Amino acid sequence: MFDANKTKNEVVAWIRKFFEENGPTCNAIVGISGGKDSSIVAALCVDALGKDRVIGVLMPNGVQSDIHYAEMIVNHLGIKSYVVNIADAVNGVISNIPAELELTSQTLINLPPRIRMSTLYAVSQSCNGRVANTCNLSEDWVGYSTRYGDSVGDFSPLSQLTVTEIKEIGRLIGLPAELIDKVPSDGLCGKTDEDNLGFTYAALDRYIREGVCEDQEVKNRIDTLHEKNLFKLQLMPCYQYEAR
Repeated sequence: MFDANKTKNEVVAWIRKFFEENGPTCNAIVGISGGKDSSIVAALCVDALGKDRVIGVLMPNGVQSDIHYAEMIVNHLGIKSYVVNIADAVNGVISNIPAELELTSQTLINLPPRIRMSTLYAVSQSCNGRVANTCNLSEDWVGYSTRYGDSVGDFSPLSQLTVTEIKEIGRLIGLPAELIDKVPSDGLCGKTDEDNLGFTYAALDRYIREGVCEDQEVKNRIDTLHEKNLFKLQLMPCYQYEAR
């Protein structure tokens, strides 16, 4: 049985210890999308470090129709925030790619999150920061993240927790229901996460924690995605030189 209160306290203590060991005076830099993951990570960092040491970064790509959710969590927590519109950077890269190189749809989807991560590190280095990774176990399990985009960071509070568990923590700490129950979407391709995945987070989380999935087709898809994307969770392979 998942104990949300115990887990929340352990995560807060873990964040505090990470900063004690890896930057006692540093700030937590959190990319704020307005979704549950970034909202909860920001809230846990405030609990661990105090609101004066947490900085939110809002990164719309042009016009973001749901940016008010990101503004909501920043105001709710009372943290400092910056808005960095990445549209010029995204369009600049695309417009300078040689014409003979035809960009795939997946390339166009993955470019913004990679530029967002570069933006977070630019802010971090200018604000004495450590960048928070906001991925969760459910997404990581099936590779639903962009390599060198939202999949990276300096510390990862939620990567061993499922979506179902994270929502419980969000309710426990009193975040606005609109943020916790907001239909998850990457905000880039116009589809929900579950549309892209082909199954619900509830089904995925149960399979991860209990090994149960009655729908064989869904089970096969989860297994396929998990095996196909394991490389995202592993260190970069490198040649092992042996000195003679």
